[in-house]
Amino acid sequence: MKLRYLRTMPALLAGFLCAGAPSQAQNATAPSPSAEVSKFIKVDAPLLALTHVRVIDGTGAPALEDRTVIVRGGRIDAVIDASAPPPAGAQVLDLHGRTVLPGLVGMHNHLMYTASINLDEDDKIPPPGFFVTEIAFSAPRMYLAAGVTTMRTTGSVEPYTDLNIRRLIDAGQIPGPHIDVTGPYLEGKASFFPQMTAMDDIAQARRTVAFWAGEGATSFKAYMNIPADVLGAAVEEAHKHGARLTGHLCSVDYRQAAKLGIDNLEHGPVFTDTEFVPNKKKDVCPPGADIAASWEKLEISSPEVQGLIRELVARKVAITSTLPVFESFVATRPVLSRRQQAMMSAESLRSHLAARGAASASPERAAKLEAALKKEMAFELAFVRAGGLLLAGPDPTGNGGVLPGFGDHREVELLVEAGFTPVEAIQVATANGARYLGRLDRIGTVEAGKNADLIVVNGDPGRRIHDIENVEIVFKDGVGYDPAKLNASVRGMVGTR
Repeated sequence: MKLRYLRTMPALLAGFLCAGAPSQAQNATAPSPSAEVSKFIKVDAPLLALTHVRVIDGTGAPALEDRTVIVRGGRIDAVIDASAPPPAGAQVLDLHGRTVLPGLVGMHNHLMYTASINLDEDDKIPPPGFFVTEIAFSAPRMYLAAGVTTMRTTGSVEPYTDLNIRRLIDAGQIPGPHIDVTGPYLEGKASFFPQMTAMDDIAQARRTVAFWAGEGATSFKAYMNIPADVLGAAVEEAHKHGARLTGHLCSVDYRQAAKLGIDNLEHGPVFTDTEFVPNKKKDVCPPGADIAASWEKLEISSPEVQGLIRELVARKVAITSTLPVFESFVATRPVLSRRQQAMMSAESLRSHLAARGAASASPERAAKLEAALKKEMAFELAFVRAGGLLLAGPDPTGNGGVLPGFGDHREVELLVEAGFTPVEAIQVATANGARYLGRLDRIGTVEAGKNADLIVVNGDPGRRIHDIENVEIVFKDGVGYDPAKLNASVRGMVGTR
């Protein structure tokens, strides 16, 4: 397959990155699991003692060695020294060599996947445009298998599907994380995604937000071609309904959006903020190549970038890091592991590998993308050091090289590459997301009184961040799930179901 359009990747990369917003209450008292859910349950007892574990609690504090985590009725009852006896009647799991982390809070996750790329004879995407595929069967299982116990869909092409999947999970009918459902993309009229809205009218934006808030959407997301006045109206309407709004922007730059009251910005600025593009036209998304070029010579320490950081922090605008989706386009970066390739349908894998092959034809392009990725990492570190709230999510879209769950682990690893300590990176992927969603009193850290949403990994990710991939048990509301069985149940399905 020829993929010439990927050689102009900056011009299209922004379009392949699909982003979102926050908030839904969780019930620590889970309903009785169905037979379908039960076959993935590894541990289920009213009183549990996870003994001799290392605890990385999600607060950014150093790991606590040789602890016992007591789980009672779906909640964390206590974290005590392992030398103390467990409570009478507890089911005891001796977990020497393991680490307990909070469940991951995925803040740019989807229940969809980029469809296999079908081009016409001119190597172009023919009308009506670029389609994505809902994978509502495989994605929830893969997220849960990786330890994602809460996720925000951060952009929906089938909002009713996402709402129904959330309902079925909450009812104990199918396995998956707690889901914060984002309404349909709020997009302008120049999009090449025919599954998205096309609006340039303030009244339409208000109607759309109000309708989907009434249907159960708890977050909203603006997209690349939305006009500034429409974005402002959408933000105002979302806030009126107690929801928050995020954006993967382009026609509106970061400073404009911050002044309009946006709550969150997706992906970070190096690939998406257009304020430094020369002669940018109002409410027009410039080519991706122009965005990348506008950031090439900007240093993170420059007055322009530091001023942007100060404004975002002052206005309390969060940034969602989505480093894996950028990395997937860098030809010099690792290809998918055999384990990940086995999760994909044959057509999805073929399409992704063809895209990677086309990208590798230009070493110069790979070098520029690597430099842009490094600059985005440096921005995110500087943003946090200045007091900004950084969230984490993989954005499983792009060229198909980011998979649900696997990408969440890779995001944490890339945050460490960016300069965060392992415990800081884990905090970004857990407590920070919970804080943004307004649920830090219930999830996000390993503390007494909170939901028992926990990950047990073999190893010490506080020293070797890649150990975060060694997930052995995932507890959601105190019920322990088997990651191997969850992944096995959807092997070869990513991209089709």
